[in-house]
Amino acid sequence: MTLRQDADRIIAASIKAVLPDEAVAKALKGKDFGDGKVVMVAAGKAAWQMAKAAADILGDRLNKGVVVTKYDHVKGEIPHTDCYEAGHPVPDANSFKATQAALDLVSGLSEKDTVLFLVSGGGSALFEKPLIPEEELTDITKQFLNCGADITEINTIRKRISAVKGGKFAIACKPAHVFSIVLSDILGDPLDMIASGPAYPDSSTCEDADRIVKKYDLKLSDLAKELLTKETPKELDNVETMINGSVINLCRAAAAAAEELGYKPQILTDQLVCEAREAGSFLASIGKSHQDSKESLAFIAGGETVVHITGKGKGGRNQEIALSAAEGLNGLKDTAVFSIGSDGTDGPTDAAGGYADQDTAGILKKDGIAIYDVLKDNDAYNALKKTGGLIITGATGTNVNDVAVLLIKR
Repeated sequence: MTLRQDADRIIAASIKAVLPDEAVAKALKGKDFGDGKVVMVAAGKAAWQMAKAAADILGDRLNKGVVVTKYDHVKGEIPHTDCYEAGHPVPDANSFKATQAALDLVSGLSEKDTVLFLVSGGGSALFEKPLIPEEELTDITKQFLNCGADITEINTIRKRISAVKGGKFAIACKPAHVFSIVLSDILGDPLDMIASGPAYPDSSTCEDADRIVKKYDLKLSDLAKELLTKETPKELDNVETMINGSVINLCRAAAAAAEELGYKPQILTDQLVCEAREAGSFLASIGKSHQDSKESLAFIAGGETVVHITGKGKGGRNQEIALSAAEGLNGLKDTAVFSIGSDGTDGPTDAAGGYADQDTAGILKKDGIAIYDVLKDNDAYNALKKTGGLIITGATGTNVNDVAVLLIKR
């Protein structure tokens, strides 16, 4: 098989291994909900898939459910459940409508009842009832997307300007018990940061929020500034949480798939945090160092890189990783870098990520395209489209961060 075919096989196997069905089934196995009601709220990019798995297991034991996920991520009806699609990464009116439906669902429950809360990445935008005007929430979200802040910093602010984040949804569910099943999209799996922790005690402080505002020179209204001075819940006595999927599972699946194809795999890290361009350049440099290898090698890095927006082009962090690697891969022997988002989307595009090999830079050069200029304009999508380097998977139904892989085929 070709390098690209190997990459596609690894991508398919990796995503299949982290689909949420098994995680949900494992969490619900033997679970006794007593004789009270069971209502379900699912929020995030993997919400529909998680909810479908839960509904199939619970059957008529499920009284009612609400799902809120990203546009084009609902794949059909779920019994007893209302499904909503909403904005991501910027919340919109449908985010607010769906969240209100969830709040209505959990109001008036008794201490015998259970809220099955299914959480996945993307929930911060999708599951939202803002305490500030929608226009300002949109503006703050865009400020964050453009300044290079990491997800923990972003969610520290989000919690304080929301009526459901930072443990506030769990309080809204009282006196009912909340049983949370979580797919992690944040490195280290901090439960209070995944989807901004709607049902988990908040470890961040008002001092943290103030530091982040100053660090990125965020422009906030007086109302938003006042909300940042109000502390979030630090203890919750009605919540039980299970985390059943994260980026390390994605990395291990990629390694296993590569090994099956004859590569000797090595997981470099599952904690990758840096500029996407730096990650791509770094992976290419590893490729250069191992050109004399007599065996096929696969180097795997999981995590979540960041992109500073300097242009008006189209792309995402995984596409930038691939394109940034292309220059360093130029002229090497059968060497490629690919990077994908496990949810099947990368930035505001229909691509899951990007692929580049030893020929990518040369193809672009023949067309008069300079990689430096493309990256400066953040237009990796259109450049990779010209080389056949876009990776299109469609929505996968899961979301456990990104994985980037360097392949050296011998």
